[in-house]
Amino acid sequence: MTLAYYLAVAIGGAFGAVSRYWMISFVESFAVVKPGQFRFPWGTLLVNVLGSLLIGVLFVLITEKALISAEWRAILVVGYIGAFTTFSTFSLDALMLMQHGQVLQAAAYIVSSVLVCILFTWLGVIGMRAI
Repeated sequence: MTLAYYLAVAIGGAFGAVSRYWMISFVESFAVVKPGQFRFPWGTLLVNVLGSLLIGVLFVLITEKALISAEWRAILVVGYIGAFTTFSTFSLDALMLMQHGQVLQAAAYIVSSVLVCILFTWLGVIGMRAI
């Protein structure tokens, strides 16, 4: 990997992170939540859904149709969408397993990723609360 590649990822990542923050903040500005009530994370869900759509579109445009050069993968897919939402990468990986006939592996990946990540989020929360 060259310095230019890392710079492209960093630039795309900066824009992706800012885009995620803006989108979530914008969507949540419309939320009406009673004090003490946890809101449904519509902003995060929207970011994850849009990121999943974008990574699917870019995957085809870059790797299958070659309408966008492979060099743009670093800034658009790895950088921008990677920072916008990592859920999109998870979605693409699961889809690729399914499309390659690895349905059981895809199911295991989906279930274990979701459950294990929730478990580790919970462990992090309770661990930090105990300190």
